[in-house]
Amino acid sequence: MLRSAALAFLSLACPPVLARAEDAAHTEFEATTLQLSAAGEAHAAPDIASINVGVETLAPTAAQALHENSAQMSATIAALKAQGVAARDIQTSGLNLNAQYVFHDGEARKLTGYQAANTVTITVRDLARLGATVDAVVGAGANQINGVSFSLSDPQHAEDEARRAAVKALEAKAALYADATGYRLARLVSLSDGGGQGSPVRPMMLSASRKLSATPTEPGEMDVVVTVNAVYELKK
Repeated sequence: MLRSAALAFLSLACPPVLARAEDAAHTEFEATTLQLSAAGEAHAAPDIASINVGVETLAPTAAQALHENSAQMSATIAALKAQGVAARDIQTSGLNLNAQYVFHDGEARKLTGYQAANTVTITVRDLARLGATVDAVVGAGANQINGVSFSLSDPQHAEDEARRAAVKALEAKAALYADATGYRLARLVSLSDGGGQGSPVRPMMLSASRKLSATPTEPGEMDVVVTVNAVYELKK
């Protein structure tokens, strides 16, 4: 009988508890809320550079084009290592061998030779040696340099600084909206990180078809931007 009485008590107690939970959820759903997003920005000097370095060769036969290309690329890689670029910072990003043709109206296409191309992407971690590295690879046989870009090896500090700026901007925006609508900020309901991105300096395009000497390079400054999203509850 005691067990039956206890079960009866629990069955009577449960409905009010559920009712209170439903009322709380309903009240929160009907609360006046403000949804906002804001961005924060930080500035940092980049400390690494990435470059695409390539060798293109033309020859009457495919074997000759590839052989000449391999010799020039081997010399280019040796020059990179001599400039202090580590093997782990040199990665092949393209290797192509294509037949070359000429076309004339009314005539069949004519084979003129073969083009071999080999491209490596390199990371230069000592920006003071970037110009000298460019000069060295061109002197060794590289004839294509494209897309020099700068970045941060460790962006954490700049991202955290941007997050703080984003939260500060978010709080100011929330206060403005609350004041403009005649409300006050009751509480911060949720806060989420919308992610960040770096805006590197404009990539530099170099043509290595002629000899370069003391190639100038300017890493400039990067903008690191982080966005935050928030929901505030408002009260009259």
